[in-house]
Amino acid sequence: MTTEATTAPTSRTIWARRVTDGVEPKNVIIAMLPLMGIVRYGWTGLGWAAFAALFAAVIPTMFIQRGIRKGTLEDRHVGHRQRRLTVIPFIMGSVATSFAVMLWLDAPADLTAMVLAMFASLVPILVITVWWKVSVHTAVAAGAVVCLGIALGPLWLLLAPLVAAIGWSRVVLRDHTAAQTIVGAAVGALTAGLAFWAAR
Repeated sequence: MTTEATTAPTSRTIWARRVTDGVEPKNVIIAMLPLMGIVRYGWTGLGWAAFAALFAAVIPTMFIQRGIRKGTLEDRHVGHRQRRLTVIPFIMGSVATSFAVMLWLDAPADLTAMVLAMFASLVPILVITVWWKVSVHTAVAAGAVVCLGIALGPLWLLLAPLVAAIGWSRVVLRDHTAAQTIVGAAVGALTAGLAFWAAR
């Protein structure tokens, strides 16, 4: 697919870039985990949330940045589908490591379940990515909204329009088709939501 860089920026693409970068997966994870941790478990939960975010967001980001510096990855969103097949397994390994440690040390149930939900959602994303560039942005955002709704109450489902806005930004920037964003959101919501509900 072509990218936004092939044409001059417009107000539409500028706003789309702000949404795509501002609500990218790592930022969603870094915001959502501490929120869930402190609301459900107080300061202890916040500490465990920071630990989970380290493995689910910070370490994967460092891996991607290293790839950019070495020239093996082209951008922080890993726009090339084939290169995602290297990045996603690394993220899965990092998330699985945090899940194993949290399970071993008897971390708070909802946070451990959230990490498991992240891993579970990456499985179908990886499989689909072999053939098709499904949206990780919408998958992560939709999964986060559903899990917050389950853990903290249905009012959190009112964040769902944010998922639509993220999908809009990915389509405007020509990083994904509308179908890829919709499938990403459905996969994230269903897989993460079911895994979280079953594991908590």
